[in-house]
Amino acid sequence: MSLTGNHTKKIAKNTLMLYLRQVLVLIVSLFTVRIVLDVLGVEDYGIYNVVGGIVSFFSFLSGSMASATQRFFSFALGQNDLERLKKTFTVNLTIYISIAFIAFILLDTVGLWFVKNYLKLPNERFETILYIYHFSVFTFVATIVTTPLTSIIIAHEDMHIYAYMSILETSLKLCVVFLLVYVDFDKLQLYSILLLVVSLINFTCYFFICIYKYQECQFNKFYWDKNIFREVLGFTGWTLFGQITTVGRNQAITILVNQFFNPITVAARSIAVNITSQINLFSNNFNTGLYPPLIKAYASGNKQEMFALLFNGSKITFFLMWIFALPFYLEMDTILKLWLKEPPEYSVLFTRLALIESVIMSISLPIATAARAPGKMRGYELALGTIQIGIFIASWIILMMGGNAASVFIVAIVANLLMLVVRLIIVGGLIALPLGSFSMKVLLPILLVSIVSITFSYLIKWMLPIGFLFSFINIFFSIIFSSLSMYFIGLDKEMRKKIKEIFENKILKKYKLNPL
Repeated sequence: MSLTGNHTKKIAKNTLMLYLRQVLVLIVSLFTVRIVLDVLGVEDYGIYNVVGGIVSFFSFLSGSMASATQRFFSFALGQNDLERLKKTFTVNLTIYISIAFIAFILLDTVGLWFVKNYLKLPNERFETILYIYHFSVFTFVATIVTTPLTSIIIAHEDMHIYAYMSILETSLKLCVVFLLVYVDFDKLQLYSILLLVVSLINFTCYFFICIYKYQECQFNKFYWDKNIFREVLGFTGWTLFGQITTVGRNQAITILVNQFFNPITVAARSIAVNITSQINLFSNNFNTGLYPPLIKAYASGNKQEMFALLFNGSKITFFLMWIFALPFYLEMDTILKLWLKEPPEYSVLFTRLALIESVIMSISLPIATAARAPGKMRGYELALGTIQIGIFIASWIILMMGGNAASVFIVAIVANLLMLVVRLIIVGGLIALPLGSFSMKVLLPILLVSIVSITFSYLIKWMLPIGFLFSFINIFFSIIFSSLSMYFIGLDKEMRKKIKEIFENKILKKYKLNPL
């Protein structure tokens, strides 16, 4: 079972582009957080994340549509039906504009009421808090209407455009950081205003790119199809439930930590979530490139190709996460001290636990994509959503009983293991996925890679003295051990052969070196 040549090359090219993009984004983002934390201070940084969390809670509205949009765009492309694609774009754009309006109304009423009456925030900063809340709402609305434009680019597998735009957005956010340092104004208000400007620029660029490049993104004629509208809403209905539970769980737990502990503990959690979200993007980006061909393979009835994409995709998604997660976990104390100088209390522990949760989740990303291919989302989203609700309930009960802030991460780790098993069982029924083959070809190699790389990395760490230099030596060797174990244990013989061919053809021949 292997990927087709064309898909292998295209996915590899897209992955490389997104990977290089993410390296730059990661470096800039980590630098940005450090400067923002210095400029705003730990308390204001915690305040921004709590208030922004209220706005982010409503991201389930666009999040549920994003997966639906990509699924229907990719399905139409897989069937090579331009007319259907035009109608799909019009239907989705109309829905997104409606969602943006609904989000604005909800955030300016229910959300604002919650901020005023229930958030545990300093009274002397209340006027500023209202300012940043309103600017965060406008930023969020701009992000919603940008989503269908990014989705059509991803469906066409034009990842270079997506990568360039992400780099532009990251560069603009870096400019925001420097303006924070030099402009004499309330830093918290200025930060929220400038992030809104970045979102508006981002939307404008995506808008003109899509109009120029894609036939379906034209506005001289209004294409509509009530059947597609019903299909999208039917698919979205249960996906919406899943997104509500996912976003609700994440943001509600941040609010929960805010209620039981102080803003410094919230800042520590925010730092942990920020770091893991950036590392997550390495595996998420590969899954983004995997999404269109997997859906197209299902739409064209090529199940063998879909299984090949799913098996190899699940392993590679994990590997892309693991290559960074292991060294970060081992040397988190050193990394945070070097990055933040004086990281908030619990930052190291929180980030390590968040990394474990993210590593487990990375295996599930292609499985979640495969679940969306048939368009039957009820059982899948109901089961996973129920577990997500259970995470919040269990976390609340444990904190009420006197548990510490780290307990919410432990609950999430256990729940993610359960969700992996549930996903496999449900997807096995939806697409006739051979679970025995998946276990032997995906889960077993992942387990062996983890054991081998952890063993050798901890052995090196144990042998080396404590110090910054030795921490970087350990990071280097952990990456080497992970890479070697992935190549020799994680990949099958055919994939190793493909990698060797690419290496010899693209690198050795280019520089006229002797092949291995």
